[in-house]
Amino acid sequence: MAAAASGSFSYETGDASGVKYASRNLPGPTTTVAVVARAGTRFQPLPGFSEGLEKFAFKGTERRSQLRICRESELLGGRLFSYHTRENVVLGAKFLSDDLPYFTELLSEVISQTKFTRHELNEEVLPNIKLAQKRLLGQTSDLAINSAHGIAFHRGLGQPLHPTSSAPLTKYLNNELLQQFAKVAYAKNNLAVVANGADASEFSKWMKEFFSDISSMPEQGAEIFKVIQTKYHGGEERIAHDSGNSMVVAFPGSSSFTGGFWKPEVAVLASLLGGETSIKWSPGFSLLSKATEAFPGAHISTTNATYSDAGLLYILLTGTAGDIRSASQEVVNKIKSIAAGEVSNEDFKKAVAAAKFKALDAGQNLNIGLEATGAGLVSGGKAHQIDEASKSIEKVSESQLKTIAKTLIEGKATVATVGDLYQLPYAEEIGLRI
Repeated sequence: MAAAASGSFSYETGDASGVKYASRNLPGPTTTVAVVARAGTRFQPLPGFSEGLEKFAFKGTERRSQLRICRESELLGGRLFSYHTRENVVLGAKFLSDDLPYFTELLSEVISQTKFTRHELNEEVLPNIKLAQKRLLGQTSDLAINSAHGIAFHRGLGQPLHPTSSAPLTKYLNNELLQQFAKVAYAKNNLAVVANGADASEFSKWMKEFFSDISSMPEQGAEIFKVIQTKYHGGEERIAHDSGNSMVVAFPGSSSFTGGFWKPEVAVLASLLGGETSIKWSPGFSLLSKATEAFPGAHISTTNATYSDAGLLYILLTGTAGDIRSASQEVVNKIKSIAAGEVSNEDFKKAVAAAKFKALDAGQNLNIGLEATGAGLVSGGKAHQIDEASKSIEKVSESQLKTIAKTLIEGKATVATVGDLYQLPYAEEIGLRI
């Protein structure tokens, strides 16, 4: 087993016959174990396949029925979960630490022996996917974020998290094809297993017992999961909608810490722009929260979305069309002011501290930390060590911040607008290049 890096939140890594795993023994009576498979929407061969894998999790295997899985988990007090992101499908369990052998075996069984039956697809999985489609259709912010990813990256990372309502799911999604996808998605070289709250030696023992027989990826699967370097495109899309208003202003960002294009200055820029306060009864220090106080009908947040080989720094504006129009101009003005070096040293220090806190807090968050660690092991063989990420953020200089802001504002932006298009601005109207 590899030596652990310094720091109480660092992972120890290992290998069980080709299956990479990582664990950290946090104090407490519970343990969380998750399988992270590189099978998110970026890698799905057809619409709905990633969501299909997520929805089929814990449905039933060759050894256990869905009812048995539910009853056994409830008797042990455990919780089962599954979700998918743009790059990964995550299946996991949280339970009392003494039950580590049972849930480790269950997860191994779910990824290797799930029965993808036709009746469950038609009666349970597809109806749930259609509900997600309806939810997406009613959420202007989700529509704008999905649109921004599509504009920025086209295929791959540009695929929506959930199939759009007009996607021909029945044309592509059937149980036989989904089962074939599962065989390559859950191949040993395409997944990693991560544990929080487990003793490293004990977790290693059960990994080697239950995950040693996981199959390797078939030859046809290598082409599906061939990683093509993500390319940023940029542009603009406008979607009319009568249930609200949302606008996304985005720029090329940073990869995850374990990726090859990590830029800690982007994390600092995201904190400096901000838009939301973390202090009660105060607008906060961030430039956008102070600049947009005059527009109470607009809510603004900045997100640094990181992926294995790319990232998207995006500012989301929601609210009334008139206030979004005015606030979006302030967004561009503030980025230009950072590029011109018009940021006080105090605000810069606050932004670095906030970015460092967010990195450490995300690493401790079970869902974010588990996925980031598993994704790092699959794509680069390196666990996400939050101590190292925070140290790189501490080293960001004011000149680096100025340079990245200038690069972004002078480059090609991505703008996605959803809502009242009569009032919401075009990108060129607020001074952006597309």
